[in-house]
Amino acid sequence: MNIIGISALYHDSACVLLQDGKLVAAVQEERFTRRKNDNSMPYQALQYCLKQGGISICEVDFLAYYEDPFKKLERQLSSGYDANDPALKPLLNPNRAEYEIRHLLGYEKEIKFFDHHLSHAASSYYFSGYSEAAILTVDGVGEWATTTYGVAEDLKIDLFEQVNYPDSLGLFYAAFTSYLGFQVNSGEYKVMGLAPYGKPIYADIIRNWIEIGLKGQYVLSNQHFSFSGTSKMFTSLWEEELGLPARVAETEISQPYRDLARSVQVVLEEILINKANYLYNITEKKNLCMAGGVALNCVANGKVLKQTPFEHLFVQPAANDAGSALGAAALAHVEVTGETPRRKPLPNVFLGSRFETNQVRHLLTSSGLIFHDFENDPDEMVLTVARRLKRGQVVGWHQGAMEFGPRALGGRSILADPRNAQMRDKINEMVKKREMFRPFAPSVLESHASEHFEMKDHSPFMLNTFQVTSDLDLPAITHVDRSARVQTINESQHFKYARLIQAFYDLTGCPILLNTSFNVRGQPIVHTPEDSLSCFLVSQLDCLAIEDFLVEKPQDDHAYRVLLKSYQNFKQSDLPADVYTFL
Repeated sequence: MNIIGISALYHDSACVLLQDGKLVAAVQEERFTRRKNDNSMPYQALQYCLKQGGISICEVDFLAYYEDPFKKLERQLSSGYDANDPALKPLLNPNRAEYEIRHLLGYEKEIKFFDHHLSHAASSYYFSGYSEAAILTVDGVGEWATTTYGVAEDLKIDLFEQVNYPDSLGLFYAAFTSYLGFQVNSGEYKVMGLAPYGKPIYADIIRNWIEIGLKGQYVLSNQHFSFSGTSKMFTSLWEEELGLPARVAETEISQPYRDLARSVQVVLEEILINKANYLYNITEKKNLCMAGGVALNCVANGKVLKQTPFEHLFVQPAANDAGSALGAAALAHVEVTGETPRRKPLPNVFLGSRFETNQVRHLLTSSGLIFHDFENDPDEMVLTVARRLKRGQVVGWHQGAMEFGPRALGGRSILADPRNAQMRDKINEMVKKREMFRPFAPSVLESHASEHFEMKDHSPFMLNTFQVTSDLDLPAITHVDRSARVQTINESQHFKYARLIQAFYDLTGCPILLNTSFNVRGQPIVHTPEDSLSCFLVSQLDCLAIEDFLVEKPQDDHAYRVLLKSYQNFKQSDLPADVYTFL
């Protein structure tokens, strides 16, 4: 049985394919269109999934959609949008999703619509490996729900309580993201990264803006938060009570703004811990599954696990709306077959495109770039790259299938030596062009993780933070609070990446590499070999390891002129920078 799951028309559009309950393919549309957080109907992602499954659209038995457009319309209209505005009518049309699925994707059979937060919940629980769990979903907003509390046993998921819009922890955090001068829907992780540089001196003020109710409930002050969809998310009372104006984007981040970031992070953590404890008391389950955009706050995840009775935590690695496509497909599978789509934990998320050696060789030969061919000696390539990393080089790493979700996990990564104190600044200057306060993450051999980080379990998806306890000096991946967002890796997850880290360990005694996403600021993570070459050329990466080839920087600018034209065609997200979009 072939089931397609779709999330679309909001942000982070994605498509997944389940075949007889097995997850075969999953990918976001942004990787194809090069439009970050692309919200369009995922036509190209669908074509990839069909190709990967060896089927046509006519062979898809069911298509599952991640939310209920009619319930969503009720909430959209309550946000102040005018349904009679000609410019908004197409966006406020609850039949739009079905129309585009029929006419753009060419699908003619049954479409199953599932509630947004149920899709989030299913995306985590059904791929956690747990036979029972408590479930907490937290995001900006779905149809009406913003937070849900649930319990799952075997096939059944019961979401027994929810918090409704406009009360929302996701919107709460998004409002501060906007006030701090970062882009809503993509800059929240910057707030999280900035927080350790500050002190929670504004926390008491912020606590007065959110009332913690009984059970799972909380209420945001309507005098302080405004989610009309047409105005700023915060009111004039913020500046008055904080004594701090909204920061202008791209300006200096002075200490008061660092303190504000710390304050909102602390308050968010307090609320999540409080509500997770409530959930445990109701369910008495030892396992917790989390999903929704707020579940990408890896610092808060760590606090929830440490400061509640839950023994195990699983966060679906594409916890944002992209992952809801996975949940919707899983719900359809359960509904139709009466069976769970998976009993074992999700082993990895290398579910996107991969490219053949001959395809890459042809591209490199046509480009005129200097490259070394290691097709017949892959071990030597791994050793060569490890030696370059030891010498302080920064390497673009394009190997195998692309990751699903926002984290680079060794398929499309930029790698460097974590022991180099200048490496963080060097990579920011060379490639990322991002804020200097943001930390880079480590990938560590799973067998050595507990020797260097305060962790007892594996962390394959880089969705939790741990204290650095290593005897090694690791300044490039250690945050100011001595934490790190750790990825553990073994050969069963990604053979070549694990072998590279092992080779680096053999050379240096350090089983850890700095790992950040292979992209420049404003771009999605690279997808194709052409994307990787283009990013390599416009950045100052020292070399590019792409499949069986190691590419050197060109000696002249011919290759730049040949390949940069395609790179210049990328599109920035058209989402508002300071307002959470409700369309």
